[in-house]
Amino acid sequence: MNQKKITSPIDNETKSSLHSGNMVLLSGIIYTARDAAHKRLVELIEKGESLPFELAGATIYYAGPSPAPPGKITGAIGPTTSGRMDIYTPTMIKAGLIAMIGKGKRSAEVSTACQEYGALYFAAVGGAAALLAKTVVNVEVIAWPELEAEAIRRLEVRDMPLVVINDIYGNELYR
Repeated sequence: MNQKKITSPIDNETKSSLHSGNMVLLSGIIYTARDAAHKRLVELIEKGESLPFELAGATIYYAGPSPAPPGKITGAIGPTTSGRMDIYTPTMIKAGLIAMIGKGKRSAEVSTACQEYGALYFAAVGGAAALLAKTVVNVEVIAWPELEAEAIRRLEVRDMPLVVINDIYGNELYR
């Protein structure tokens, strides 16, 4: 299998080189955020207020890790169903979000926003949460710890295996 190694934040050259169906190994900084965090982020965007991290150029992983077992950095950290974030995603892409990681198909509105604003959607393998946790080399809660598993975390990952689903050219692997 031919996998391309890429780094987050993802630069324009890399973004332009990726196509629906490509397999990648992602390293760098990504952020976890799920439903409750997305709602708060969009509310802040709409009010013109500061976000807890720089959204422009960011990659968000739709995941809520389980508690870390003794001696581990994180517990299992598998992708959640991306469609639950679809009502918030176009606003976030317009505000600069460059990539998302999750599982499952996206809405037509998200697909259109990916093409219009040049964003990517990657799939991580559902059911492989323990294996995906092995790619995490650092984790830090950076916002809304009261949301527990849905708090925003800053992750540093190394060689997280992903598949490009939506590219910036309007292609979608699931179609």
